[in-house]
Amino acid sequence: MNGKLIKVFGRVQGVGFRFFTTQLARKYNIVGTVENVNDYVEIYASGEQNDLDDFVQGVINGVAPASVVENYTIEDVELDKSTKHFKTL
Repeated sequence: MNGKLIKVFGRVQGVGFRFFTTQLARKYNIVGTVENVNDYVEIYASGEQNDLDDFVQGVINGVAPASVVENYTIEDVELDKSTKHFKTL
């Protein structure tokens, strides 16, 4: 499985972004975490490449209806292979 660290900046806190990100992760069988960090949202995600690509596209398009993604970064990372679910921290 491939892993990504996604940092999303903009109006992404207090608008349901983590909830909708979790729903999207479940749709694409993505495992990992999502959490608010300072003034951005940090997502660790792992899954099959096609599913991961679709998940990332949904996240950067602003998965929550009230969110506004102004900027984002994506890095390839190795995630703990024991992670079996996607959860909000």
